[in-house]
Amino acid sequence: MDTSLILTAVIAVLAGLAGGFLLKKLAAGTKIQADEKLVEKILNDAKREAETTKKEALLQAKDYLYQARADFEKESKEKRQELQGIERRVVHKEENLDKKQELVEKRESEVVRKEKNLTQAELQIQEKENKYTALIEEERQKLESISGMSSEEAKQMLISAMESEARHDAAKSIKKIEDETKEVADGKAKEIISAAIQRYAGEYVAERTTSVVHLPSDEMKGRIIGREGRNIRALEAATGVDFIIDDTPEAIIISGHNPVRREVARVSIERLVTDGRIHPARIEEVVAKVSTEIENSIKEAGEQATFDTGLHGIHPELVKLIGRLKYRSSYAQNVYAHSLEVAFFCGAMAAELGINQKQAKRAGLLHDIGKAVDHEVEGSHAVIGAELARKYGEHPKVVHAIMAHHEEEKPQTVLAFLVAAADALSAARPGARREMVETYIKRLEELERISTSFKGVSKSYAIQAGREIRVMVEPTEINDEASHILARDIAKKIESEMTYPGQIKVTVVRETRAVEVAK
Repeated sequence: MDTSLILTAVIAVLAGLAGGFLLKKLAAGTKIQADEKLVEKILNDAKREAETTKKEALLQAKDYLYQARADFEKESKEKRQELQGIERRVVHKEENLDKKQELVEKRESEVVRKEKNLTQAELQIQEKENKYTALIEEERQKLESISGMSSEEAKQMLISAMESEARHDAAKSIKKIEDETKEVADGKAKEIISAAIQRYAGEYVAERTTSVVHLPSDEMKGRIIGREGRNIRALEAATGVDFIIDDTPEAIIISGHNPVRREVARVSIERLVTDGRIHPARIEEVVAKVSTEIENSIKEAGEQATFDTGLHGIHPELVKLIGRLKYRSSYAQNVYAHSLEVAFFCGAMAAELGINQKQAKRAGLLHDIGKAVDHEVEGSHAVIGAELARKYGEHPKVVHAIMAHHEEEKPQTVLAFLVAAADALSAARPGARREMVETYIKRLEELERISTSFKGVSKSYAIQAGREIRVMVEPTEINDEASHILARDIAKKIESEMTYPGQIKVTVVRETRAVEVAK
């Protein structure tokens, strides 16, 4: 009984173990199948993602290739246009050279013709001179016979009388001058010397209010204007100046009375043209950057001027104003360089006269300081400059010299005369002032137009770079006396209708020709 139960229990246990083993095996097989399906799914997903990535990479490569090809074609087109522009300019210059050569040949022929006429005139003058010499000798002999004295005896008598009288007058004058010199002493002598130097002074001339920016091609004008003018409006709003875009080939004009703003606009437009990206946002960015650079440049220029002249203690605001003169010009003479020249001239003359050199240099450096702000404040630059110098604590003598250098008030000190003289010397130096080619040509044309507008004038030629106008008149209509009146009338009309530096000489030429034909 007990044995049967034990066997039955053993059999039951074995059956349970066999059933559990079978169940575990079935469960393991099911899990393996599920894992295999999951792996297969992951592989399929990876293959699909790889295909998608491959297609996207191909598309990006094609887009990049297309863009690179478009950029290359655009750059090639711009280069071709630039080369075509250069070729046109070269052709234009060749044509101008041909025209100039023809003009030179024509003038050479006229010069040869005039030389022949002058040679004939010289021969006639020589004949008349010989004739007049003979007549004078004949009259002299008659006078000697009437007076009973030779010409040498009469001459010696006259010389002796004049010499005695001159010595007496000279002695009186020398005594008077010596007495006056002792009374006036060194101060008066210095003032006399300064006044003599000041007589060399020239007139003040107007300054330029425009700048010209050259473009690589006329196509760039359209890009600067922008769609519906948005770029040009953004430029004018950001810089505060006017941009004039007209028919002038490959150039635009910047107009404005503020020289610093004009300089900011000029540098900004040049950078935008070089960069090629011209749109309102880029314009504002470039103008802001250039404005900062210009302000730093102004400060550095002012500090450099005080260092070069060896002057210290100038108010920082005056130093900034000196730097602003770097972008100010007067008939294309840079006012910053002009002020430095005047400072050195004043120092040199002060050393010769034995007065304060530092003070003279200071007055010379600051004499045109008003030009830094005369577009913002009413009045002449001398008055404005004197007020600025007084405001920032300059010496009264320096203030007076600034005020008096263009005779806004009468000079009262040696220093005032020195500044006026040094200012004139710097402005009158050869090559100190120049004009744009366009302005120069217009001035020559205007001179010839004014001259030929008078009755009796046949031809007129502006020569000596516009410093002289030669006027040829009809001898049958204008006589010798009328020639002088005509020259004065032409000079008056030039003064009233034109603006120019220095002086213009008017020469009226009247020539009489006698022509006969031998048959």
